[in-house]
Amino acid sequence: MSLQITEKNGVFHLNGRINNATIAFFKTYFKHNLAQTEKIIINIEQVAEINKSGLAMLHHFMKIANNSQKHFSITGYGCKEIYDHFNTVNVA
Repeated sequence: MSLQITEKNGVFHLNGRINNATIAFFKTYFKHNLAQTEKIIINIEQVAEINKSGLAMLHHFMKIANNSQKHFSITGYGCKEIYDHFNTVNVA
């Protein structure tokens, strides 16, 4: 299953998997969008899988947004687990 990203009312809806097969597309898409906007909201409600590489990329984008003083948030089922994971990772 691939990864599809649609934007609706300023929210990026992800559908599919964030894994090694889709990470390059995911990285390119959000790297461009982080540069173009002050706010990124990602909805993961329809994401079937996020592997270790996908989590690392989400964390990477969160750090870039924070360093650039931009708003970055993740919504949808599973976002609390991602939040908890990020809070246990060394954010140095």
